Amino acid sequence: MAEPTLALLEYLRKAGVDMDADFLREGVQLLTKLLMELEVTQQIGAERYQRNDARQTYRNGYRERNWQTRVGDVALNIPKLREGSYFPGFLEPRRRAEKALLAVIQTAYVEGVSTRRVDDLVQAMGLSGIDKSAVSRICKELDAMVHTFRNRSLDGKYPYVWLDAVYVKVRQNHRIVSMAVVVAIGVKESGERAILGLEIGASEEGSFWTEFLRSLVGRGLSGVELVISDAHTGLQEAIPKVLAGSAWQRCRVHFTRNILAHIPQRDKAMVAAAIRTIFAQPNGETAHQQTGEVVKVMEPRWPQAAAVLAGGAQDALTYMSFPMEHWTRIFSTNPLERLNREIKRRTEVVGVFPDTASVIRLIGSVLIEIDDEWQEERRYFSLESMEKLKAPDGQAQELLSPLRLAPIR
Repeated sequence: MAEPTLALLEYLRKAGVDMDADFLREGVQLLTKLLMELEVTQQIGAERYQRNDARQTYRNGYRERNWQTRVGDVALNIPKLREGSYFPGFLEPRRRAEKALLAVIQTAYVEGVSTRRVDDLVQAMGLSGIDKSAVSRICKELDAMVHTFRNRSLDGKYPYVWLDAVYVKVRQNHRIVSMAVVVAIGVKESGERAILGLEIGASEEGSFWTEFLRSLVGRGLSGVELVISDAHTGLQEAIPKVLAGSAWQRCRVHFTRNILAHIPQRDKAMVAAAIRTIFAQPNGETAHQQTGEVVKVMEPRWPQAAAVLAGGAQDALTYMSFPMEHWTRIFSTNPLERLNREIKRRTEVVGVFPDTASVIRLIGSVLIEIDDEWQEERRYFSLESMEKLKAPDGQAQELLSPLRLAPIR
């Protein structure tokens, strides 16, 4: 141990390091310089001025970066390469979503659309100034990961698919517009959850939903038996066009809200209790009968609410044609709502996005993290319950067929 220690001490003395107050900071600076040179040499495949067949590229100057450490600010001269990029391995890596948030904030500054809230956030993160090369490097790395994630193949069958949209504000043509970000999640035959896709568009028109669903099918989405969503008109048009043969479950939570919107505040609790008696039924047949009874009671006092209930009950009860073990998770878009809340939590920090690319970058990075977490969790549905979706005989097929109920009048 003595020889390496003496060699380091001799090196520091020759470099003129003050052995008193600034020893630690200047020592860290020198050691990190040596480490960066070693890493760059390894990445390039050759020493300075060395000629060999293993060389990949050449050094191309330095870029300055201020590194905040426990011994004070350390000025780093990070080597640049003619081809490719180098980033010191000893710097603490940021999580993907944090990188995306940083990239969005920095891009907002560069584009001149920063706000006081974003500026406060930057200061809270301990950042100062704009490093355009850092923005470019972070964005390039994240965009590649998100692109790969969004375009990966979807292997196997996905019996259940949830679809929904959130809205974000984006700057376009010198004005701020609201754009729809649609997300699809699904459950595989094995009972495991997965995030299927992400897209951004100007609105939730039928053509937009149709294109999005076709992109999922093009990547391998198949075996869809039930689609769960809110009653978006465009989505209702797209599902039978692209996912022919699949049933549609109207989110019963949103459906109940649609009904209660026509009920005076003083009567909402009573009507909500009556609606719950429909969903408390053990099967679709009795639920349909109970719906008729509730409609009869409601019609004299709240005809509009009764009409909404009668017109949408069939779609809101589709889940009862599937295994009972799955009901609590397939009768609404709640599984996707929780994911959307996480997306909103991240996007609200930004406020207004500088462009659509930054939206995909941030939300895509969030979804990658969530999907990774899902892969480590236990199955969303058990294998035994998923087996009930298969129809080896006529009896099982009859059990899982979509509800065929007469309209309620």
